[in-house]
Amino acid sequence: MVERVQRREFSAWAMAGVLLAPDLTQAAVSPQKVSIALAAKSSLYHLPLVLADQLGLFKHDNLQIDWVECESGLQAVQMATNGQAEVVSGAFEHTLDLQAQGQNYRAFVLQSRTPQMSLGLASRKALAMKSLSDLKSIKLGVSSYGSGTHWFAQQWIQNANLDVDQIQFVELGASTAPVIEAVKAGTIDALCHVDPIVHYLELKNELRILAECRSLLSSQRMFGGPMLGACLFAKSEFLQKRADVALTLTRGVVRSLQWLKTAGPSDILKMVPTTNLMGDRALYLGALEKVRDTFSLDGLFTVESAQTAWRARANRVTTNRTNWTTLGKSYTNEFTLLSKRKPNI
Repeated sequence: MVERVQRREFSAWAMAGVLLAPDLTQAAVSPQKVSIALAAKSSLYHLPLVLADQLGLFKHDNLQIDWVECESGLQAVQMATNGQAEVVSGAFEHTLDLQAQGQNYRAFVLQSRTPQMSLGLASRKALAMKSLSDLKSIKLGVSSYGSGTHWFAQQWIQNANLDVDQIQFVELGASTAPVIEAVKAGTIDALCHVDPIVHYLELKNELRILAECRSLLSSQRMFGGPMLGACLFAKSEFLQKRADVALTLTRGVVRSLQWLKTAGPSDILKMVPTTNLMGDRALYLGALEKVRDTFSLDGLFTVESAQTAWRARANRVTTNRTNWTTLGKSYTNEFTLLSKRKPNI
């Protein structure tokens, strides 16, 4: 069913990609712009997208990115639905939520094959803990309700047979300094977040990891199957009307993923913005090594991974559920497949 749904729209997208290819004279004369909303831009979560920009892949194809930086993945989605951004870089499950709300958003290129998140307990709290039952009524920091960190935390709570209603979630946003300060100051007892923030807190002995999805194996154990992480998604209308832009974004991310496969430490440090390194190159590279194998190999979504994400959402959402037809509408591989037919990819 997924293939039939996607095939109906492929001819229009493919034709737009051919007619509006970046190497045509008209595209070269008139640079295009696209706005992308995302949270934690400096994190490893969005690294393929950020690297594509740093490597000049978008500029080469005459595309300028207007970054819309947000304090959470949910806020990034809201910026898109409010018309303040055209594309979102964020968790795949957002597309399922949007489809359930009747909003036709589709993911069109995959950046990572796991959520790349970790949940840790503040060291002071861990020292006093004798069993998981001691974690009742803890204050657990997440970026915001309805964001990937919140969903990951809920998944862990469910797996640990704890009562989610007894956990007090604290919204911290995605900015590095406030998150670190909340752990150090004791404002929260536990944290669910992404690297390199979590890796930093580990090295400083501020956090003890209870669960993580920094590897394919740990993610499979957490979710019971192959999972999806960060991706780019947009309205189907955008994908149809601006298919050339979606194709350029896809091509850039896929090239970036290919570059990342063989890039050495010095190559990466040259390309990553200095502000992303948290003042410690070794720390950043250490955090990268923990998640490096989880980045997508080719930008493609698999049916099995999408089904795992669907089941994870179904387990935590009691209202506004979706069905399998919604899953088929939530992503497409057509842009990635088309990008591979272009030269120099």
